[in-house]
Parts: sequence; structure tokens; C-alpha cells
Amino acid sequence: MQAVEQRGGQVRIATVADPAAEGDVRVDRWPSVPFWAYPQLRMAAPSRQRALDLIERWRPTLVHVTTEFGVGLAGLFAAHEARVPVVSSYHTHFKAYLEFYGLSMLDRVAWPYIRWFHNRGLRTFAPSGIVARELEGQGIENVRVWRRGVDGERFSPSLRSAAMRQRLGAHGDTPLVAYVGRLAREKGMHVLLDAIRIVRARAGTDVAFALVGDGPAEAECRAAAPEGTVFTGKLTGRELSEAYASADIFAFPSITETFGNVVLEAMASGVAVIAPDIGATTEYATVECARQFSAKDPESLAAAILQLAADTGVRSQLATAGLATARSRTWDAVFDGLVRDYREVVALSQTTREMSAISF
Repeated sequence: MQAVEQRGGQVRIATVADPAAEGDVRVDRWPSVPFWAYPQLRMAAPSRQRALDLIERWRPTLVHVTTEFGVGLAGLFAAHEARVPVVSSYHTHFKAYLEFYGLSMLDRVAWPYIRWFHNRGLRTFAPSGIVARELEGQGIENVRVWRRGVDGERFSPSLRSAAMRQRLGAHGDTPLVAYVGRLAREKGMHVLLDAIRIVRARAGTDVAFALVGDGPAEAECRAAAPEGTVFTGKLTGRELSEAYASADIFAFPSITETFGNVVLEAMASGVAVIAPDIGATTEYATVECARQFSAKDPESLAAAILQLAADTGVRSQLATAGLATARSRTWDAVFDGLVRDYREVVALSQTTREMSAISF
């Protein structure tokens, strides 16, 4: 919101209700209920009339829908009815999720709907080139890459903290391996936990492990984790930044990402990254600035952890290269490109009103 406003636009947002959210007159929150399979996510009914009322009141020159369901579906229908140009963005790797949960047969239902939804807009934004090519292969048109950036002040090696290291279970020079993200099965947590067990069997307590975050599989992860693994729950603000910077190695097992912001945040924090050799993270967590392991293979992940834990030189080289990569990906450049795309779409739609946007 702030980024678009800084570039001369106005933004209004329609989204689901959040009991923990602060009030903001620029945000319209729709009644919603927790998703039964993932209570941290909330679902709202697609009220076309409510979306139309918002468009009538706010008078946008562009509508950006960011979800294919609920509020986003209502925004898509309303934008077409009100003759306002609409763009969309793709944030959930449905193909990877369906494969992970053994539901690939639903591809025949999911992709036709996703294709229909996104082709109703004038442009579809994908968070990485890998995902963009996949969408194009599924028949989605006018795809543009809208990458992610990282805040180099919020995530920085300067925030490394001895107190945080101790909180995360590392004593003295003990190498600290951290994971930051949702604790969910599709994130490959079983691969990480199996790798931790392998490392524990071979190195004992000479390597410390900390998992930062919460999610639907938190209880399952806590029960399966080897003794001594630290779980912090969800961290925010400075605590989160210190947790990143206080680690020595960042281990990320997920192959269901459309981008993987946490990997870039770890790089910006000056931490050596271990990431899978397939998936969207390979676009920037390359072999030059990260240690790649064979995806889905706990043995391969454990071997990478043991190597970096024992070799401070390689660890330092990867951390330095990763930091350089992160510093080249600024949010200013990312949002400059997005607003440029917004303006192009508005111009193509032959509208002359002052640029504004609603995100559904």
C-alpha cells in the first residue's frame, strides 16, 4: 500500500476479517471463518455486491486481485461489471501442493479454473520466472514476473545477537541451524526433521537447531523433533530479525514455494543457505550463493548441514555471496516495476483518471 502511494497512487484493500488486525479506513474487512484444514487461514464468501459497492465508492482505475477465491473472485466479477481494468497475481503453487498431498488427479479441475480466472484479467503477475513459465505452459496469457525484494535494514548481519543465539539453543561457537516459516507438511518439515535426526546421530549436540514459526503441523513437529530442538513459535519485528542473523546456517526444505521470501531474508541476514535443487528458490539460491541439496532427501540435507557446520570457510563464502544477491534485490526496484505495469495496463484501457487501486 505504502509503496504505491509513494509513487503517486492511492490504494484501498478488501480482505478477510482478522481479529488481531488494527483498524484502517483504507481496508475493508469481510466476515470470514477459519479454514477447517488450516485455522490460521480465513475464508470469506465471494460477495459480488459488496465488491461492486466498494468500486462505486472508491472509484478505482485498476483492480488487482490476489486470490482466486472468496474476496478475489468477487473483485474479479465486480471489476468486469463496472468496466474497470483488472490484473491478478499468482501466489499459491497449486500444482506442487496437489502433488504433495497426492491429489494430482485434481489438476484436471484446478488448472482449467485457474486458467479461466487469470485470463479474465489483462495481466497476471508471477513471483518468479520459474512459476511464470509454468503458468504460460498451462495456457495463461500476458504473464509478467513480479519478483520479491528484501529490506536490507530490517534483515541485516548487524542484528546478530549472543542473547538470541543462546535463546535458540546455541552455546559459544556451536553452529546454529535455523528454519523460519510456517510449520506445515507441504513445507517439507518431515525432510528437515529427518535430517536433524541424522545430524544428531552423527554429530550429537555439536550442532544446534531452532525452528521459528507456527502452523497447522506445529504439534506434530514438536512431537517428532529430536530432543534439544528449539521451537520459538511465531516471532515478529526485531526478534525475528535477530533470529535470522544469529543463525549460522539456514535450512529450507520446501519445494512448494512460488518464491520463498524467507530464503532471501536469510541471505540478507548474512546466513549461509541450504535450499533444494528444484523449485522457485533455485532462481536466486543458486549454487554460487547457496548449498543445494537433493530435494525430498533427508540424507542429502543432513550431509549439507554437516559440511557447512564443519567448514567455516565455505560457510562464510556462501554467506557473503548470498548477502550480495539479497542486496541486489531491493523493494524499490520491485515496486517501481509493478507500478510501471499498473500504469501500462491503465493506459491500455484508455482511462485518464488519477491512478488508484483496490486489492482484493
